[in-house]
Amino acid sequence: MSEHDPFMTAAIEEARRGLAEGGIPIGSVLVKDGAILGRGHNRRVQKKSAVLHAEMDCLENAGRLKAADYQKCVIYSTLSPCDMCTGTILLYKIPTVVIGENETFQGPEGYSQSRGVKLINLQSEECKRLMRDFIRQRPELWNEDIGV
Repeated sequence: MSEHDPFMTAAIEEARRGLAEGGIPIGSVLVKDGAILGRGHNRRVQKKSAVLHAEMDCLENAGRLKAADYQKCVIYSTLSPCDMCTGTILLYKIPTVVIGENETFQGPEGYSQSRGVKLINLQSEECKRLMRDFIRQRPELWNEDIGV
């Protein structure tokens, strides 16, 4: 069992919650000192939002933190963060991103790493299955979410 398992499990729970609500199954949690500060899932569909990706929802739900707090956090996401979410991670200087998988979608990981972000890819079969099934069933919604 990895130190990341409980937190990725929480992110997967968020992804499943989003899917159950009729949205896109991507989940995220923000962790500091072994405690979850915020949870979120992609709610673009549910809230008719242009920006509520899982990481954005997670950070919003964590509330307003001090810059020093973000710099001690790890953000978990079931999928490689997109450009928008990566920009937010860089803005707040979150030093570590743990992703469930990057086979169904890969954000600007090289850019994140060039800016000092540590990326840990768990290559979770469960995360891959969630996204593959969703993309197969709802390709139009997935394409909308990634701006295609």
